[in-house]
Amino acid sequence: MAGSDSDDESYRLFIQEMGHYREYFEDEELYDAAERFLEEQEGSERESEATEDEEEDEDGDADYIPVEDSPPRHDIRNAASTSALPRSGEEERDSKRRRQGEGEAEACSSGRVTSQDSEWNRSEIDGLFCPICMEAWSDDGDHYICCLPCGHIYGMSCIKRWLQQQKKNAGKCPHCNQRCTLKDVRKLFASRVVTVDVESQKRIRQLEATCAALEKKDAGWKKKECEWKNKEAGSESEIQKLRQKVSQLKERTIYLEHLLEEVQNRSIESAEVGWGCQGYFTSGGSNGLELQTERSSRTFEQQMELLMEGARLFDVSASYQMLLVSRRLPGMAVRDALTKISLMNPREVEDVLLPSKTKAVKDLHISPCDGGLVLFASLGKSLAVLSLESNNIVLDYDLPAAAWSCSWDFHRSHYIYAGLQNGTLMVFDMRQTVKPVESLNGLSSNPIHTIQSLSQKNTDGPRSILTASSIGLSLWNVDCREERPTLVPESADEGVCISLACSPNGDDIVATYRPKIDMSTEVTPTQPSANPSPISGQVTQGSHVLFKRSAGSNFLRKSGSMYANVSDIRLPRSAIVGSENQNRFFAFGDEATNEVALQELPSFSTSQRFKLKKPPLRDIKYTVAMNCGLLTCLGDDILQVFSRRQG
Repeated sequence: MAGSDSDDESYRLFIQEMGHYREYFEDEELYDAAERFLEEQEGSERESEATEDEEEDEDGDADYIPVEDSPPRHDIRNAASTSALPRSGEEERDSKRRRQGEGEAEACSSGRVTSQDSEWNRSEIDGLFCPICMEAWSDDGDHYICCLPCGHIYGMSCIKRWLQQQKKNAGKCPHCNQRCTLKDVRKLFASRVVTVDVESQKRIRQLEATCAALEKKDAGWKKKECEWKNKEAGSESEIQKLRQKVSQLKERTIYLEHLLEEVQNRSIESAEVGWGCQGYFTSGGSNGLELQTERSSRTFEQQMELLMEGARLFDVSASYQMLLVSRRLPGMAVRDALTKISLMNPREVEDVLLPSKTKAVKDLHISPCDGGLVLFASLGKSLAVLSLESNNIVLDYDLPAAAWSCSWDFHRSHYIYAGLQNGTLMVFDMRQTVKPVESLNGLSSNPIHTIQSLSQKNTDGPRSILTASSIGLSLWNVDCREERPTLVPESADEGVCISLACSPNGDDIVATYRPKIDMSTEVTPTQPSANPSPISGQVTQGSHVLFKRSAGSNFLRKSGSMYANVSDIRLPRSAIVGSENQNRFFAFGDEATNEVALQELPSFSTSQRFKLKKPPLRDIKYTVAMNCGLLTCLGDDILQVFSRRQG
């Protein structure tokens, strides 16, 4: 009986010591099982239990390993024999609370964690320690790793002692209470056992997939954000342009309202003059251009004068009622630009910058079929087409040499031509944006400074091009590649050809010449010059020669000539004034008097002269706009517009 009591007391102390580690288990089954076992033992017969325990102790003494912080086995028995009197329930509970308090204090003093932290620490030691003694098991010795049939793992010495403390053939697993005996214990050959939480792994995979999806979604939103920012910036630019256009339209509306008010206040005779029909512009007060009545249908009067710094060439769009000026913008960085000026309101000015490779524009023409397209040739070996609506270059052809001239086809709007510095004529079809359709060699390697597309009564007939170079005038049959150009008779005998003026709707062609260096004979004019002697300086005595096209053919014959004061360096510009049903005039710049002369054809009799504000004359064009004939002259940085009534 004494031995049984000592064993019970010893196990009670063991269970109480285990209370320090109770918090490390997933549940309290181990501790509760020990409690129940102890209560059952107290009510049984101690003599029979003592006998059985002594027999089992003889077998298990050799394998016993003391539990951490518990007294040696013989000490426990001695202590139990000296205090064999049973304790009351209240004393046992007080002792239990005292031991638990001491265990918590010891845990705190030794750096152990409790409550929520213990659950976190347990995840780090799961599979590394025996759940009974909380000591690391070994792969050798008494505490090697073993398992029960249920699969739960313990140290061999701990589970052996646990089963020995229970009734014979009544042993149970401390974790799941499944029945087992010492014979069921199996040694495991593993240095370390770590369990993997499958549910946690699934959760981790789900979270990783969610994170990847969120990152992808975040990248998509960032991309959309960049796109929206770009669209917003583009919208701001468009809004700024629209605001500028609205401001210009408002200014133009105010200007037109002012003109309308002036027209309504005129006399009955002036009121009969309609806007854009029998009136024209003139420079005047602070409001710019004003409407005036016409005095003569044959007389031009200056109506507008504009300062255009760096201007060299220009053209007039009748459909857009616009002047288009090619010029170099002032400043440190030289940039070529096309400046748009409204004929309705000259305050509306817009510069269109050209690509840096343009270098210098040599020729400029607005399409006769579509006034919204501009063709220009440059020394940068480029032939380009620009849209006046979008201000963008829609076609850009690279040329083998610098371009000196260009032209639209009179009947086929998709054909364009370029005259090169080496005397080659390039033919382009705008439906083919890569290369020219034809490259035709000229009669010489001299630059082609002027190109004119000749009108044909039969629009389906062969295309004819008239060009001018220093050797004279050349006729090209563009549709026949093998046929070389022909030199116009008598055009090579007048000297060096420096200018060509042609009426698209008429048969009058005027070529301007200056003497050759080795010229021994003088030109025999149809009318003598008022001052036939040579003029010193950069002015020399040349001639204007009139050629007529034969009806129904491209044959040109000389019809008359006239002495002229021309530049001995520059290539001047000239124009034919008048339509098919009107008397035609020849407009050119007189280098001696710094005037623009208007001579009637074919007699070359002077009809009118205009004083240039700032010579020399760089370009001159005649066009019909708003039912008025406009003669525009470009001097050195000054643009002058003269007009007369049509009819």
